[in-house]
Amino acid sequence: MPSEVLRLTAFSNDPEGGNPAGVVLDAAGLSDKEMLAVAAEVGYSETAFLIARPKDGPEAFDIRYFSPVGEVDFCGHATIAAGIALGQENGPSTYEFNSNAGPIEVEVFENGDDLVVTLISPAASVRPLTDDALEALLEALDWDSEDLDPRFTPAIGFVGNAHPVLVADSRDRLAELDYDFDDLFDLMTAEGWTTIQLVYPDEGDPSTRKWHSRNPFPIGGVYEDAATGSAAAALGGYLRHNGIAGVGDQIQILQGDDMGRPSLILLTVGGSQMQISGTGIQL
Repeated sequence: MPSEVLRLTAFSNDPEGGNPAGVVLDAAGLSDKEMLAVAAEVGYSETAFLIARPKDGPEAFDIRYFSPVGEVDFCGHATIAAGIALGQENGPSTYEFNSNAGPIEVEVFENGDDLVVTLISPAASVRPLTDDALEALLEALDWDSEDLDPRFTPAIGFVGNAHPVLVADSRDRLAELDYDFDDLFDLMTAEGWTTIQLVYPDEGDPSTRKWHSRNPFPIGGVYEDAATGSAAAALGGYLRHNGIAGVGDQIQILQGDDMGRPSLILLTVGGSQMQISGTGIQL
């Protein structure tokens, strides 16, 4: 078992905010079963495990992510947390992570007293959400079609993981999230979805550069994520695909407010890959 499991929160420099993640900086020799056991003991939505690749340089690592119930191919907030941990250990630098979803470039730099991490996501794409899948999703959420903003077509954003994107018709609808855990778990397992990206444009303005977000995550063993970097990248792909935002646009994603853990995710829209930035702090 690892000698040390670090606990950090990502996308906030306040220990009461952001999304907690575990980080193991030296996971060499750990089996899948042992990684899963560590993640289950930590109990956060994800724990990141780093394995150094010295032949590729001191900043090169393989990275794997485990929730308390299984492996996840890509996790944004645990990547941010891993970058913060490496920055604290080794100082600001650019790190190369090799994940199950592909390579991830991670830049760690100082901004005043804070460390900030920017990751370059795997390629983002958008897939249709079938009528049957949408109907089943709305039923599992206890929503109906009138709860959706008709200006936005539901779809699936994919960035290493699949995230259905639904735009609520009001901020109140987003705040009143109350779904059946088991029903949504079964649907997401059957469809291969990781989290559900529920969003609302600030003040209802479709051209806004500020979006409110909530992410149910029952297949990870938690009711809701306080900050979801992979879903933020998926949202970037969705906004670009639908002409709502263009390459180079910077978007603020406010997540976690409704669960008492406010988080700020900074998204820079790319042509394919998205930049996700955030602060973090050790707990």
